This record gives sequence, structure tokens and C-alpha cells, in this order.
Amino acid sequence: MIILAFDSSASPASVALYEDGFLKGEFYMNTSLTHSQTLMLLAEKLLEFTKTDIKDVDVFAVDAGPGSFTGVRIGVSCVKGMAMALGKPCVSVSTLEAMAQNLEIFNGLICAVMDARCSQVYNALFMASNGKIRRICGDRALSIAELESELMDFSNVEIMLIGDGANICFENMKQIEDIKIAPQNLRYQRAYGTAAVAYEKAQNGETISSGELVPLYLRLPQAERELKARLKNSSK
Repeated sequence: MIILAFDSSASPASVALYEDGFLKGEFYMNTSLTHSQTLMLLAEKLLEFTKTDIKDVDVFAVDAGPGSFTGVRIGVSCVKGMAMALGKPCVSVSTLEAMAQNLEIFNGLICAVMDARCSQVYNALFMASNGKIRRICGDRALSIAELESELMDFSNVEIMLIGDGANICFENMKQIEDIKIAPQNLRYQRAYGTAAVAYEKAQNGETISSGELVPLYLRLPQAERELKARLKNSSK
């Protein structure tokens, strides 16, 4: 099974080619260029350098959220277009679950956090042990204070923060002793993690059509939140 996986859910952009559990190639960029400038070019070059015809790709995978509203839309749109044109299935992957795959050699609690602004984070928790990663809660948006209170219930276990919200959480979680930040080369989501999760899902029959693939937001975009607030105030 050949999987072409994409991540554009935050500032970095990456594309990975994964075949039968083996990473054949991956491109990762974190520059000032926009995802609309880089993502498809990375995919084109990755297929070229791995001598893979796009028609041979069996499944297209993407981090469908949470994350940057614009970034997630770009990634989902790219995958929808390619999968629809080729009549291939898709796998929708949680950005938080994808980034947790970076720490498969870690033993302890993986706390995946993306900065959602306004002292909030997108978060999910995973328990890692002996190369296996087990999800212990769903993706959610919550305040840093709420997350800190929850993490205090995990005693006698090392906690590793991962994601672009790791620094801000570490700086504000002074009451937790056994908490660390993943090293920079492992801290951010990569298409490798997207592909690894998608491979397992595809083997379990958890694929969807291109038409069913949609962005997964944990809260409304800022423009919609502001519109709802204005409408609420005008009705008073």
C-alpha cells in the first residue's frame, strides 16, 4: 500500500511517501513561503525523486485539523483534488495524533498542544509505552490552566509536551515537576506521522471518499466568532 501524506496545519509544510510501513521519502519546510506556494511543489518533487507515479498511490492522507484554518483548508483541498481526479480513497488524520508519532520511542504521557491563541490550546493526550501509542482522550480546545489542572492528576509519569504550543504551556505550568519539552527536531507535526496513522487506519478499512473529506475545526474561525458576537450584541 502506497500512501501520499500531507501536513499544512501550521507554519511548517511537509509531504511524505509511505509504502507498506516504510518511509520512502519526506520533504519538510518551515519558511516564510505560503503553503499554496510550497505544498504541491513538494509533492511533485517527492514523487519525482522516489520514481513514483501518482497513479500508483493507493491512499491520500492529510492532517485535517485542528490547526490553522487557512493551512488546514489548503491541505484538505489539495488531497481532495488529487483523490477525486484519480478516484482514490482518503484518510483524514488528527494533527495532534500525527505529531504524537514523533515520540514513539518515548515512555510516558505525550501531551500534544497547538497554540489556539487567547491562552487556549488544541490538545490531545496519548500514553506511549514500548513503541506503542494509545490515545486517552479526544481532540479538544481548552485553556492552558484547565490543561495544567488535568495534568496534575498524572502522578509518577513523565510528561512530554509536543507541538507549537509546547513552549507557552511549559512556561505557564509551574506546578508540574515531571514535564519536559520535546527537542525541536521532534516537536512539530510532520507528514511522516500523518502517513503512519493513515496506514493503520487504511488497513482497518477507515478510508473515506474525496467528497467526504472535510476540515475538522475545534472552534469557529475568528471571522465567524466575531460575526456571531456582533449579531448577539445587535440583538440586545
